[in-house]
Amino acid sequence: MDKFGTLTGIAAPMPLINIDTDMIIPKQFLKTIKRSGLGVNLFDEMRYDDDRKEIPSFVLNQDAYREAQIIVAGDNFGCGSSREHAPWAIKDFGITCVIAPSFADIFYGNCFKNGILPIALPQEQIDVLLKDAEKGANARITIDLETQTVTTSDGEVFNFEVDAFKKHCLMQGLDDIGLTMEKVASIDTFEAAAETQRPWV
Repeated sequence: MDKFGTLTGIAAPMPLINIDTDMIIPKQFLKTIKRSGLGVNLFDEMRYDDDRKEIPSFVLNQDAYREAQIIVAGDNFGCGSSREHAPWAIKDFGITCVIAPSFADIFYGNCFKNGILPIALPQEQIDVLLKDAEKGANARITIDLETQTVTTSDGEVFNFEVDAFKKHCLMQGLDDIGLTMEKVASIDTFEAAAETQRPWV
């Protein structure tokens, strides 16, 4: 998993509440267990019409936001089913930070496990960021995980809270497997001792 330190990027404004995981990645794309290749189907039913042509009005289909790395959204982002494919699709598209007033708990946890930083901010600050994001590709928002700040293109700074352990894991690029591998020396020592004590196992 990539380390997350500082991100300066284009933010796509999506001022919708209750963006659920089926909107993020519809159920027909859940057949794979690979984390790659899902970005093309991110927000599939909002991005494409019945003929698989792009819907021009959808924000990620607009030239200014095709390279977006941040989403600024409404309340209760990631609600619905607990599918981990949702953060997989977001990350595969190139989004590494989602900012919203609140998140569904399971989605929120899955983001950290997949290298995405979810940031919860008060609605009034979200409104400022949405307005900033509407400026397009020339307006870039900066996220600094170390200092826990979001800075608008005009220099306005907002502070956010994040669990210290989740912050450590994201900054070090540690998913569940990475955390386990940090203990590999202790695991090897335990297994060697167990083999000596119980060679019949």
